Parts: sequence; C-alpha cells; structure tokens
Amino acid sequence: MTDIYNTTILCEDCNRKTTKGFITKNGYKIRTWECDSCHKRWFHPLDLQEYNNFEKIKHKEFKVKLRFVGNSYAVSIPREIIDFQEEISKEIDKILYMSLEEPEKLSIFFSKRIKKILNNK
Repeated sequence: MTDIYNTTILCEDCNRKTTKGFITKNGYKIRTWECDSCHKRWFHPLDLQEYNNFEKIKHKEFKVKLRFVGNSYAVSIPREIIDFQEEISKEIDKILYMSLEEPEKLSIFFSKRIKKILNNK
C-alpha cells in the first residue's frame, strides 16, 4: 500500500501544490503538508492518530502492585502501555532501562535512545 505522504496535495483554497514538512510534538514527528500561499496546514492522519493515542495513555494514571519475587521487587506494566510500544510487545524478554530520578520518581525506558534524549535535556 502506498503512503498518502508520497502524493502531491493541492490546497483546496488556492489550488496550489503544498510543501511537505513535519512538526515535533512531545517527541513525535508528525508529517505535514502546508500551503505556501495561504499557510493552511494538514497533518498526516496516521501520525496524528498515533499521537492522539499516546496523549490518551499519557494522561491516564495506572495503579500497579509492587510484589516481592526472589531477591527483587516486581511491578507489572499494564498491557495497554505494552501494546502501545509495538516493538516491545514483540520481544517479551527485552531488556528495559530503569533509573531512580528523584527520591519518589522511578523511570523505565523502553530504549536506550529515549533515555539519552531525556537525560540531555
């Protein structure tokens, strides 16, 4: 299937070709088309849908149990979060990266790349 982003889109108001670009919101790259004449902007529907799904999960608070397993503690990660992280759900035994950022704040990173980006802020 061909991606709609590979298509030339004409502005409905000016009837001119749009310019491809992107914006970054909360780490998400959302592809766009913009009319250079009237500055109207359209967002790629799949990118926008993925961003909106992220926003729903981001603002949701999950209650999870802390359990003692062997010599360690375990916290279950809700399936909704794992399903959102497609590449993680494919590899059950994947290594995650965890750090104690503040006395009451524990962070889990699904990839080293994300951890590096957040630590460089």
